[in-house]
Amino acid sequence: QVQLVESGGGLVQAGGSLRLSCALSGSIFSIYDMAWYRQAPGKQRELVAAITTGGVTNYVDSVKGRFTISRDNAKNTVYLQMDSLKPEDTAIYHCNAKRRNDYWGQGIQVTVSS
Repeated sequence: QVQLVESGGGLVQAGGSLRLSCALSGSIFSIYDMAWYRQAPGKQRELVAAITTGGVTNYVDSVKGRFTISRDNAKNTVYLQMDSLKPEDTAIYHCNAKRRNDYWGQGIQVTVSS
């Protein structure tokens, strides 16, 4: 059974940085495309950043140049480095693993104060 556990969220001032981590267990990490989604209050969940098994990345326009997604197959972990954070980045961030099925972490709160 695939399990995803996120860590690294919290409260930060605007302009600050956070690094989210998501550890996968129960399967072989390297075969999954990985992604980070977020959901702000009253809004739909949106894709923030994704990385394929081959390391190809893509980002939603609002975070380009500020966020970086990466993966470490040896540690079974995907990261989201978030710099120059803005209040509008406040949301619950969810880790996603995709192959034939979608697997989700429980979500982690990121709050950016102005």
